[in-house]
Amino acid sequence: MWLIVGLGNPGPQYELTPHNLGFLVIDRLAEANRIRVTRPEAISLTGSGEIGGKTVCLAKPQTFMNVSGPAVKALMAKYEIAAPNLVLVYDDLDLPWPSLRVRPRGSASGHNGTESVIRGIGSMEFPRVRLGIHPGHLIRDGAEFVLSPFRKAQWKELDELLDLAARAVESVIAEGVEKSMAKFNRRARGLTKEEE
Repeated sequence: MWLIVGLGNPGPQYELTPHNLGFLVIDRLAEANRIRVTRPEAISLTGSGEIGGKTVCLAKPQTFMNVSGPAVKALMAKYEIAAPNLVLVYDDLDLPWPSLRVRPRGSASGHNGTESVIRGIGSMEFPRVRLGIHPGHLIRDGAEFVLSPFRKAQWKELDELLDLAARAVESVIAEGVEKSMAKFNRRARGLTKEEE
């Protein structure tokens, strides 16, 4: 079984903000695979179903982004899921908008939500799908930026990014992380070399 966790913040005021990309990808996966993510359990909203022939649980922790670890830990314990079968989906200010990176494991790289998950489950050995949100210009206040709504001009790119991210998650489940990295980790605008 796979646990797919999108990181975000509960509440309508955060719904269409960069920091909620994880939630939005879970919604897109749920819609594409006819899974209802409405069951409250382990401080999360969850839904179970099948993706790529594998049983999955889709989850949106309701703890707020920076303290997602306890919810993820509780879900992994409940469903007896090992770290390599957790896929974490989240926004990343280190990557340019609208890029995407699949990684097999690694540190949090300053992302508080990911740091909370790593601390909570005691492992960095889980795949993640990171969605780039850096606008390409100086940001005065990172916290304000990630919690500000997307501009209308970004909606088309946002829709395409959510589709791409959902396909990347499906690929990780069906084909494995290595094949998914080869398929989805194309060089993003503004990067001088392919990221490891």
